Amino acid sequence: MTVERATIQPYVDGVPGRFFYQRYDHPSAAAAEEELGALEGGRALVFASGSAATTAVALGLLAPGVAVAVAEGCYFGTTSLLRRFEPWGVEVVEFDQTGEPPAGADLVWLEAPSNPFLSFPDLAAAAAHPGIVVVDATASSPVLLRPLEHGADVVLHSATKYLGGHSDLLAGVLATRDEERYTRLKEVRGATGSIAAPDVAALLLRSLKTLELRVRRQSETALELARRLAAHPAVTTVRYPGLGDPRAARWLDGGFGGLLSFDVADAEAALRVERRVRTILNATSLGGVETTIEARRRWEGERVPEGLLRLSVGIEDVELLWADLEQALG
Repeated sequence: MTVERATIQPYVDGVPGRFFYQRYDHPSAAAAEEELGALEGGRALVFASGSAATTAVALGLLAPGVAVAVAEGCYFGTTSLLRRFEPWGVEVVEFDQTGEPPAGADLVWLEAPSNPFLSFPDLAAAAAHPGIVVVDATASSPVLLRPLEHGADVVLHSATKYLGGHSDLLAGVLATRDEERYTRLKEVRGATGSIAAPDVAALLLRSLKTLELRVRRQSETALELARRLAAHPAVTTVRYPGLGDPRAARWLDGGFGGLLSFDVADAEAALRVERRVRTILNATSLGGVETTIEARRRWEGERVPEGLLRLSVGIEDVELLWADLEQALG
């Protein structure tokens, strides 16, 4: 795979070409966007991170006086980032995404499924809403869900997670079918310099080749672990779309993803599990080929139960993972 490292390309007969300056566009980004657009069924843009993509949505699609309805229990970084725009006249409210969005919302922000509570949105109710609908599909990936096909206006990914899949790149993705929104988002990306770097885009292209294989394996293993955790006496709650959520079963295609969360008795019990795992990594983030576990209270505070553990299932053997969880819980 060839990765270009020049930040500039010479003009041809005094005319700037498409890739005249890397801050706006470059060949590796263009190649990754072509692949991602085909996966999502729209036009894609790659960003330096998922948060950079979220910022582009805020700068490109919001204005003073608009109301944003954000899925309750979604990734806490999304809500806190959007609230940074409140001093500029943006109203942010949280709502239960399993029901209808608030009537007065100008933009509806869903997460399918949410992180770390694994709730799944009512996509039909959102599509019927007059506001712009943004779906963060990081945890499902386009292998399992293509929100643009179900009425979403914009789909977002933290490509650091499943799209990258190896915990070795930081990137974000937006995709849309609306040409005007695509242009506005690309203009914001160029103005803010938030495009993914060439080497990152090249790594992302590499990862897309195995995306379906990884996600299918992770989904299969996660479902089995969720079932076993639900029967374990030390576990009080398991959250996973595959455990009987009719909304998830309706919208997800052939699996429920590799992310789940479960509760143990309290914060100390959660820390004991973290310290005892051996095969599973005690680390943050999710979506990689290596399984990770983390007590989320340290980052999210009282918005999550004190004993909540987030488990991102990798591609290891299910029995190896279960043996590690069982001894850690014991």
